[in-house]
Amino acid sequence: MKIKHKLWRLLHRKTSKVILAVVLICLLVRLLPYFAPIRAADIVQNQLAMQFSDRNGLPLGTLLTRDQEHTAVIPLNQVSPQFINAILAAEDGSFYEHGALDMKAIVRAIKEAIHAKRIVSGASTITMQLARMLDPVPRTLSGKISEIWLSWRLTAGMNKDEILAAYINRLPMGGNIYGVEAAARIYFSIPASDLNLAQSTLLAAIPNNPTYFNPYEHWERLKQRQKYILNRMVQDGYITRLMARTSTEKVVFQSRQRGIIAAPHFLFWLASQLSETQTQEISSPIRTTINRPLQQFVEAQVQQVISSLAANNVHDAAALVINNHTGEVLAYVGSPDYFNETKLGRNDGVQALRQPGSTLKPFVYELALEKRIIRPHTILADVPAHYAIPGAKLYSPTDYTESFLGPVRVRVALANSLNVPAVRVLEKVGVQTFLERLHQLGFEHLNQTAEHYGLGLTLGSGEVSLWELARAYVTMAKLGEATPLLTTLSDSPLPLTYSPFNRTTWQLIIDMLSDRHARATAFGVDSVLNLPFPAAVKTGTSSNFRDTWTVGFTTDYTVATWVGNFNGEPMRQVSGVTGAAPLWNRIMLHLHEHQEPGGFQPPKNLVKLPLCATSGLRPTPECTSVVQEYFYPEDKQAYETPNNFNLSSEYDEWLAKQQQSSFTSSNLRILSPHNGDLFLLYPGNEAKQKLEFKLAGTTSKPVEWWLNGEKLTTSANSLFWYLRPGNWTLEAKSDEMSDKVSFQVELASIKPTRRGFSIVNSQVKK
Repeated sequence: MKIKHKLWRLLHRKTSKVILAVVLICLLVRLLPYFAPIRAADIVQNQLAMQFSDRNGLPLGTLLTRDQEHTAVIPLNQVSPQFINAILAAEDGSFYEHGALDMKAIVRAIKEAIHAKRIVSGASTITMQLARMLDPVPRTLSGKISEIWLSWRLTAGMNKDEILAAYINRLPMGGNIYGVEAAARIYFSIPASDLNLAQSTLLAAIPNNPTYFNPYEHWERLKQRQKYILNRMVQDGYITRLMARTSTEKVVFQSRQRGIIAAPHFLFWLASQLSETQTQEISSPIRTTINRPLQQFVEAQVQQVISSLAANNVHDAAALVINNHTGEVLAYVGSPDYFNETKLGRNDGVQALRQPGSTLKPFVYELALEKRIIRPHTILADVPAHYAIPGAKLYSPTDYTESFLGPVRVRVALANSLNVPAVRVLEKVGVQTFLERLHQLGFEHLNQTAEHYGLGLTLGSGEVSLWELARAYVTMAKLGEATPLLTTLSDSPLPLTYSPFNRTTWQLIIDMLSDRHARATAFGVDSVLNLPFPAAVKTGTSSNFRDTWTVGFTTDYTVATWVGNFNGEPMRQVSGVTGAAPLWNRIMLHLHEHQEPGGFQPPKNLVKLPLCATSGLRPTPECTSVVQEYFYPEDKQAYETPNNFNLSSEYDEWLAKQQQSSFTSSNLRILSPHNGDLFLLYPGNEAKQKLEFKLAGTTSKPVEWWLNGEKLTTSANSLFWYLRPGNWTLEAKSDEMSDKVSFQVELASIKPTRRGFSIVNSQVKK
């Protein structure tokens, strides 16, 4: 007996030690998490989806994080109580009553599994689910132990509200949407604080199995899960049965792509401009400068204009609207439909680099005026011109009409977008100087050398973006004051990086671009460019009609539009005035529907004087077209001095093709022969070789032809003369006008092998 008693005492003592050791180990294990707690700051979500609103707080959309997940984090007190109650009822009804583990639920789950010989219900708490979200592990015994350990650490470092907040901000809500805030905005376009009972219970149903309860594919399943949650909420005392019955009405989930309500190109571009640090510092949602109603109007107009031009092989367009006073971007449309991938809808026409056509011309004229290379009354030659380019073909700029106007004023050359005068002005300014000016205006993508662009730079040989063009035209509208474009209301204007330009020359350019009569030759007086209020505007068409542009402004707004094809296909019978201009016109009329803009300021310190449109001089009685033009004060004295107007030799080719001439003043002109010409007469061909004496156009009075002082005849503007050796002086007289040239005819030493005659010019023309 004594031996048995001793053995029992020894066994009891060992058992007690084992129990004590187990208790101590369990206590140590349970206390260990408090030595390595996880606090709310340790699991803060940095990679968040960005939410955007317009300038008035209207939502624009939510964008993915850099890891392609929609995640939006909000405090617990900004979540609808209905959703909080619904998610607690659905996932962990006694969340606030137990610790990391719910022992009652564990015991119940074990009993049900033993009885049914399969897992009937889980015992996972919200804390355990959060642990699984933070560190996904396999569904094994070791994985479960790891999950419990992490749950204890969470409980050790965070209170219940912090755990619940971290949980609902990580809830898988279908696809790549995470968190109740992102789900509310994407599915319903409302913040989580505005969720009603029906919306809350539907969203609370999704996390249980986001694929199985996908609202777009398995609506009936989702509705059944919603009914379960409503019943649980009734049992937990959150709502009454009457509320449950009335909360199963049809709820509309908007299309996933419409998680972005408006301005998708703008939102993606803006997100790319903001660094991670900036997105953390800016409050959510990010309040942009966009005006959503205006944005949606412009989006609709882009689609309508493209639809109307479909027969002309036009598929794409872009538009930008800017407030001149603040530099704020009010509307930004990159394509007709961002979500149409088959039509390259994600291409951003606002930022894409394309050839700008003639939209850069105003800047070369402004620079030439500023440097006094030309003056407002300067006459430019719109006549055929040829430029030798090393290693390339002869460059001969023409307009798309392939016609020439002859002598034109600066105003007419710019307003009608004539190519040859613009190239001539750039030649005088210098390509490098002009390129430097464009850099000052913000055209950072023109980063090649001046030799690369050549004289074609003013006609659009470089590539720029609609964004850059609009910014430069805002600078023009503000008379040379550089204004950075702002995209969020938290932006502050940047200091100027260079000195403002000459305000007077900008005023001159604006006056020319807003002159509907000046552009009448190319566009007509009542074109789509003309508005019922003052507006300066310039069109552009790239080579082969691949891009059309219209950029213009009032005193209040700048509107830039582009119409073309992202794939580079040429359009059919579409130019700047028929492609991009109608879109520009619609937007401008809408912007000023309720209030007309003010007028433009006239050029300061300049004087307006009558001018002969063809000569650029003070009008004479013979002048057929008199206009008013601005003069610099220093040019007024030269204006008062009588001058004779004579066209230079560069007009000869053009004049020879004119059937009618308006030059009836002091500009009677012999076009053939040229002064100093040498002609070779071949023996035996004296009766066959003729030379045409020809004047520029026609005159209203008879013309007398004199050769070496001998009167030949009285005729109109031409006659033929048989060549005779000698030195000859030809004179043409009409009333008080006359012109005289000298030429030579010599006998050739070799008979020509074919009929005709040769001519040798003793003068080289530039």
